[in-house]
Amino acid sequence: MYDPVQYMMSLGGKRIRPVLTLLAAELFAGDAAAALKPALAMEVFHNFSLVHDDLMDNASLRRGKPTVHTQWNMPTAVLSGDVMLVLAYDLLLGVPTHLLKEVLELFNQSAKHVCEGQQMDMVFESAEEVSLQQYIEMIGLKTATLLAACLKMGALLGNASYEDQELLYRFGISIGTAFQVQDDLLDSYGDSSKFGKAIGGDIAANKKTYLTLKAFELADEGQRTELQKLFSANDLKVEKKISRVMDIYNALEIKRHTEEARDSFYNEAMECLHSLKGISDEGKKMLAAIAEDLISRQK
Repeated sequence: MYDPVQYMMSLGGKRIRPVLTLLAAELFAGDAAAALKPALAMEVFHNFSLVHDDLMDNASLRRGKPTVHTQWNMPTAVLSGDVMLVLAYDLLLGVPTHLLKEVLELFNQSAKHVCEGQQMDMVFESAEEVSLQQYIEMIGLKTATLLAACLKMGALLGNASYEDQELLYRFGISIGTAFQVQDDLLDSYGDSSKFGKAIGGDIAANKKTYLTLKAFELADEGQRTELQKLFSANDLKVEKKISRVMDIYNALEIKRHTEEARDSFYNEAMECLHSLKGISDEGKKMLAAIAEDLISRQK
């Protein structure tokens, strides 16, 4: 059971969640020591969610390597994921006693939001109609809320004011949403050798992404009918399906529209960042650089 845990944690990744937790604490308190175990807890929780997401999505690759259920089997992936959640709670017990209740409440709220977002994502796969607003709500829960919680947790452990904690949380929601929109973009327009997953996987799996929903919104009657057929066909070769959907995306300039949406969320994040009062301009520059890296990433 523990071998898959070690395997999953060794696959690498950006480690952005623990970095944000530690950085937020350091920017306010000047010392990130108190946030070390909580930062690791957030990364372990994130990887737990990936193990189960890959299982639910029947994904074969994660960060360019076989997923846990592919490398072992489905029951092992379920159990290994479960114990990772328990390990995350073990790490949170390292929080100073006077802050433990607040940290656990923040963690539990975020964990519930991640699960709610995943449920919405699965429901969307079979739903006939999903609005862009519903999709933004879903990725806010599934992806952005954990980034936001990491920032708020670090600020909380760094004794930041309530106002700054909330501003950092809102910063995290906006940049996390931009992060997921960029992820959607890379799934269709990225380089698989850098991205670590097969290009077109969302299309092949009939997933409703920002690109898909924007295409339905902008399509004329003929394009919309074809998209509906492509996303409901079970007898079409995957390569042909991806190719034809991409043709429609290109005709509708979906790449440009998605980049504009990503940049809009990034700008919202910057407004929150500039309003922070408890950290220096240099600290704000560090957070801005991380945000810029997240939305311009290619993997």
